[in-house]
Amino acid sequence: MWEAIDTRARAWLAEAVVEAAAAKHAPPRSMPVWEARFAEAGRMCRGAEDVARVLLLHAVRPEPSALARLYAHGTADERRAVLCVLPHLPHLTPADALPFVEDALRANDTRLVAAAVGPYAAEHLDAHQWRHAVLKCLFTGVPLAEVADLERRAAGDGELARMLTDYAAERTAAGRPVPADLHRALRLATQDS
Repeated sequence: MWEAIDTRARAWLAEAVVEAAAAKHAPPRSMPVWEARFAEAGRMCRGAEDVARVLLLHAVRPEPSALARLYAHGTADERRAVLCVLPHLPHLTPADALPFVEDALRANDTRLVAAAVGPYAAEHLDAHQWRHAVLKCLFTGVPLAEVADLERRAAGDGELARMLTDYAAERTAAGRPVPADLHRALRLATQDS
């Protein structure tokens, strides 16, 4: 993806990352410069804005309140970047970050749902939430290839198998096709862990 960024955008991003890293030690302002750069990334790094935003957040390692502000007021693309950076911010506790994942899993934007089921969710969602995230993917058409650690988490999960079987029965009864990914997840859920 880095190769896709043109020379001008690379220069902007390099400067923005340096500014972002320095912002950790700057006195508080009404709007930190790194937040402005986070918003500008969509315009300045077209086609690689996710990479740019994740690099900026990784450099800043924002406090939970700043990350919550970015997520709450951000565009869908900005929210997706917040979700993608969560595994790279070890200073956040699950109490700090899981609300973003939970919110995205309630959304109908498939880009947010796909980002929400990444590595952070695989590590921190409890079994009940994770099963419902898998069903949300099936329901919204997000490929299960987006679900991080699917094989390990689904293996031998009898409750997931029951939920998938019920969902398949509902689809069949309604005359709707059963997603192919459902069969894959069901095979995983019915195998020994």
